[in-house]
Amino acid sequence: MVFLNLPLLVRSRGPDEFWRKRRIFKLAAHYRSRTRNVYTFAIRSVHRALAYATKGRKLKKLDMVQLWNTRLEAGCQQYGVALDTFKEGLARSDILLNKKTLSDLAIWEPRSFEALVNISRERAAVEGIPDIKRRSAFNQVYGLNNLKLD
Repeated sequence: MVFLNLPLLVRSRGPDEFWRKRRIFKLAAHYRSRTRNVYTFAIRSVHRALAYATKGRKLKKLDMVQLWNTRLEAGCQQYGVALDTFKEGLARSDILLNKKTLSDLAIWEPRSFEALVNISRERAAVEGIPDIKRRSAFNQVYGLNNLKLD
């Protein structure tokens, strides 16, 4: 495009504006009413939505960490060990499993988790870490194999 003078060059927005607006309109395509069709409303709504999406991703991570901690607390309480003692015993036994893996074991593989608790409990007893309680018979994990249906 050839411009004959400077004011025409300044006024010309060209293809850049088209593609910039198109990107916003694509993001706003599923909105209702004028937030979908009018650029000033669309850009406002899209920016707000992107800000909420960023916050939501961070909150999702925090929620998952909280869920994992709750599951670990419940698993450790079931076997009579404090969570801090459990983690410390595993760390001193050179078992480096993250919270997600430990919580998955506590929920889906209770026997494996029980083995980890026993390892941690033995290491804590040897090295004198406090907060070890005896396991109650009422808190055991029961499956179909242990139930007596006679």
